[in-house]
Amino acid sequence: MVGGITYSEAVRDFKKRFILEVLAHHKGNQCKAARELGMHRNTLSRTITELEIDPTQIRNGLKRPPRSPKRPVVEVKRSVR
Repeated sequence: MVGGITYSEAVRDFKKRFILEVLAHHKGNQCKAARELGMHRNTLSRTITELEIDPTQIRNGLKRPPRSPKRPVVEVKRSVR
């Protein structure tokens, strides 16, 4: 265990974020997301349930999964032309 998180927790967090990103890209369409992820739609549906993901959140406008509180936010300065 490094930094207070176990390997299985880290894998679960990664899977959840990855699936959320793909679902957001496809506006919550699980069939299209499953195809991109290379899994059957029933497997994706089961995984969504196991990871406690709410697919209606994505369809109702969630663009990206929330940032982890431990991850620093980097500000990008843009030049004005």
